[in-house]
Amino acid sequence: MNPEQLIHHIDRDFCLSFLAKMVQHKSYSATDGERELAKYMAAQMAQLGLETELQNVPGDRLNAIGRLAGSGGGKSLLFNGHLDTNPVTEGWTVDPWEGKIDEQFIYGIGVSNMKAGDAAYFCALKTLIDAGVKLKGDVILTYVVGELQGGIGTLAAIEQGVRADYFINAEPTDLQALTMHAGSLMFTIELTGDTRHLSKREEAVDAISAAVELIPQINGMTFSGAKTAEHRKINRGHIGTVHGALGRDLEEWRPPQVADFVRLKGSARFAPGQTVEGVLADLQALLNTLCQRHPGLKAELYDDGIRDKPTMLPFEVSPESAIVKAVNRGWKTVRGTEQPTGVITPPAFFGTDAAHLYQHAGMEGIVCGPGGKYNTMPDERVEISEFLDMVRIYLLAILEICQPVEAA
Repeated sequence: MNPEQLIHHIDRDFCLSFLAKMVQHKSYSATDGERELAKYMAAQMAQLGLETELQNVPGDRLNAIGRLAGSGGGKSLLFNGHLDTNPVTEGWTVDPWEGKIDEQFIYGIGVSNMKAGDAAYFCALKTLIDAGVKLKGDVILTYVVGELQGGIGTLAAIEQGVRADYFINAEPTDLQALTMHAGSLMFTIELTGDTRHLSKREEAVDAISAAVELIPQINGMTFSGAKTAEHRKINRGHIGTVHGALGRDLEEWRPPQVADFVRLKGSARFAPGQTVEGVLADLQALLNTLCQRHPGLKAELYDDGIRDKPTMLPFEVSPESAIVKAVNRGWKTVRGTEQPTGVITPPAFFGTDAAHLYQHAGMEGIVCGPGGKYNTMPDERVEISEFLDMVRIYLLAILEICQPVEAA
């Protein structure tokens, strides 16, 4: 069969059933259910004839890795996705673990983030194997854990030698081709003023007043060193928590006094080419100016990097890369239009394991996966048509990058 014929022979029922079975595994981070799903994926890959491995990950966790060895002469392609999911929240109207399928959607916790992507690349490779297609280049399927803890599973895979010429990270982008995403930084700001009774408010240094002035400045800021306007698109500061009262213990029982202490916690997003140090310097400059406008105010800035959790770094690939063009052409074959490609928000504000493959393994890749629109919400779901189109696009990308062996 030629590629156009192959994409019309996707086994719809198998693909949906396989995804539903993945959803039915309760794979919360660092639980027995997560380990069981890794073992299940390894067993399924072994049934396809892949060389499989269960890799140890810190915290008694497991990655499932499978490799279909090519005959030689083609480029290798690695698919990457995580098995761990966010917890179920209030507000669900369907069973989060059923893998319910109706005429439009498949539902379940983690189906968008990101079991639909995981299942799509498994089903794409299975379709090729079932059709008897032989490839010149290797295809590597990685099912990792700990993306929600900063990507420790992908880092473990890299440390254990997993590599390819190109990669596709299947995080949810609504099938759009994401070629850049931000890195992230968490920070704390502490503002210390000078209290007085409200009757002498004019003599005080009001930490809350200073914070009220500061918050919209941070929420509206971009950072120095952006290489292009496209890079600046994914600059963003945000203050997520605010607590102001009296003293570092934030005593709240004395509201007639001017608050002399505020603690703000926030996050920043920055582009490739920018650094954590640069972002902190820009924030510090903003605080220095604030203190000048509020004589007597003291401001302290802290990087909240968690020591046992990797930093989510920024990711970038040229839109002219072979892997981007392969995915673009796959989209056009399947959908008949040009694929949205580039710095696409909101996905470009998220962190993914693509950053580790890019920054630590030096690989070229793309982030492109099903789901996103209904991600991280009650009744999380993915459109069936989108999931199946992703299977088709992945299949075509495998054929273009890895190259089929010509029949004798």
